[in-house]
Amino acid sequence: MAGNERLKEDIRRLKEDRNALILAHNYQIDDVQDIADYTGDSLELSRKAADTDFDIIVFCGVRFMAESAAILSPDKTVLLPASNAFCPMAEMVTVNSQREIYGAFPGYSNPPQYVYPPEFTLDDIRKQYPDTPVVAYVNTTAEVKAHSDICCTSANVVKVINSLPADRVICIPDKNLSMWAAKNTDKEVIAWDGYCHVHDRIRPADVEKARSEHPNAMLMAHPECRLDVLMLADHVTSTSGMLRFAQTSDAKEFIVGTEVGLMYRLRKENPDKTFYPLRKDMLCPNMKKTNLQSVYDALVEMKNIIRVEDYIRHPARIALDRMLAI
Repeated sequence: MAGNERLKEDIRRLKEDRNALILAHNYQIDDVQDIADYTGDSLELSRKAADTDFDIIVFCGVRFMAESAAILSPDKTVLLPASNAFCPMAEMVTVNSQREIYGAFPGYSNPPQYVYPPEFTLDDIRKQYPDTPVVAYVNTTAEVKAHSDICCTSANVVKVINSLPADRVICIPDKNLSMWAAKNTDKEVIAWDGYCHVHDRIRPADVEKARSEHPNAMLMAHPECRLDVLMLADHVTSTSGMLRFAQTSDAKEFIVGTEVGLMYRLRKENPDKTFYPLRKDMLCPNMKKTNLQSVYDALVEMKNIIRVEDYIRHPARIALDRMLAI
C-alpha cells in the first residue's frame, strides 16, 4: 500500500512536469481511478480532453478509446499505458479482410468468438444492404468509424437512429445494443452479430438470483446486456447514466448490471447507499491491464503513443461530429 501511494505521488508530479491529463474509464482498477483527473465513459472523456490545453493525454482504457481521443485531439499526444489492452467486441467488425485483428484474446479462459467469420466485413454488409446508413457504436476501431455514416453511444443510440432519414439502418457491432434500439424505434435495425462478453453472459436466471438475494434493490442494467435481461431491469442506461440514477434515486440499494469496476465510483459517490454486482464475474480483463506502474512508465518513457492517420481520422471525425451535432 505504501508503495502504491509513493507511485501515485510520482505520477502526479510527473504529469505536472509533462503537462499531461490522465483519463480513466469507469471500469479501470481503483488505484488508476484515484490518480485520474477525470473518470467516465469513453467518449465523454475524449470530449473533455479535447476541451483542455494539456499537451499529453494518458488514456487508461482500451485501444479504441485512445483512438477516439486522438481523433478529437489531433494536436495532442495520446498515450495508452497498456499497449495490449483492446476491446474484443470492437475487434468483431473489420472494414475488409485486409485489416489485422489484434491478437487472440489473451487472458480469457473462454474467449469470445467471431459470430461472423473474419472474412465477413463491413464492406460485405454494405453490399448486402446498399444505400443503408451504418451506425457505429463508439466501441469500434477508428477505421470502422471512418467507414460508417454516424456514431452513437449506448445512451443516445435511439436518438441517433431516429435522426436519420432512412427507414432502415445497420448497427454495428453490438447485437444487444441493436436489439434494445430496435425495441425503441419504428425503424428497421440490421444488427451486426457482435457482443460484449461481460454483459452478454448475463441471463434472466442471474437476475432472479440477484433479486432473491436483494429484494429491496433497484436493478440497473447496461444496454449491452441481452434483451431478455433488459426487460427485467428497473432502469436501462449507460455507466454515466447509472451514476446519475444512483445519485438521484430515492432507493438505497442497487443491483448493478455492468462491469464491476463501476462499483468503486458508485460507492465512493454514494456512501449512504449499497451496491451489489449482478454477477461477481462481470470483469473485463483488458480493462484491468492498466495499473499504476504502466501509467508511470508511459509518462516517463513517452511510449505507447496512439496515432490515427489523417485519411482515417478525418472521416472518423465526421462520423463522431454528426452524432455530437444532434
